[in-house]
Amino acid sequence: MIDLHCHYLPVIDDGSQSMAESLDLARASVADGITHAAMTPHIHPGRYENIRTSVMDATNRFRNALTEAGIPLEIFPAGEVRLSSDLLDLLEQGELPFLGILNGYQILLLEFPYGQVPVGTEKLARWLLAQKIRPLIAHPERNKVTMQNIEKLRPFVDMGCLIQVTAASLLGGFGQAVQDSAVSMLDRRWVSVIATDAHNLLHRPPMLTPARNWLKNYGGQKLADDLTLNMPAKILGIDLPGLSS
Repeated sequence: MIDLHCHYLPVIDDGSQSMAESLDLARASVADGITHAAMTPHIHPGRYENIRTSVMDATNRFRNALTEAGIPLEIFPAGEVRLSSDLLDLLEQGELPFLGILNGYQILLLEFPYGQVPVGTEKLARWLLAQKIRPLIAHPERNKVTMQNIEKLRPFVDMGCLIQVTAASLLGGFGQAVQDSAVSMLDRRWVSVIATDAHNLLHRPPMLTPARNWLKNYGGQKLADDLTLNMPAKILGIDLPGLSS
């Protein structure tokens, strides 16, 4: 499986707080059946001062540590970008980290504030799409606004944004309301990717295999493969046997 959202780079955000912890998270990912993972630390100026070049440097250091430790996890630099005006500055500076390219669009993992969908968000999303940047909205099932009214997400789906749901959300790890929100998105066929958003082994471990099994029971093997393997592979540009572009 391929994980497009996790926080394993050490001492860079609210994820891993040491290289030892990062390596333990990587081992847990491999044990969970994950072979490739995008490193997506928070990009949130004023709180987490990460940019594309610093994430690339941190990813290279972690990749070397994985090799030395003999952990067979292939990693890629990216980021979870908080919705804010700073996003435009980072783009102008060439410091906005993308997950990859799909059908001519750069894919941006975009995080809304937890308690709101700010005024102007739809306008920004349309502007990004006009720049050939397609938002992959991170865990909207956990956003208070979309939890209360799932239809608040429809304009973003209709304009072409992708949706990433957290594995633990499907399993009830964030409570019934979040699980119901995630299932409602699946029922509407809005979800493009399931990812772990793993931060630590105690409270936020990688749980992609249990989520994959849940998806198989919910919608069958193809759905499980599409959301945990095929679409993530296309976004990262990973060649898989039998996968069409």
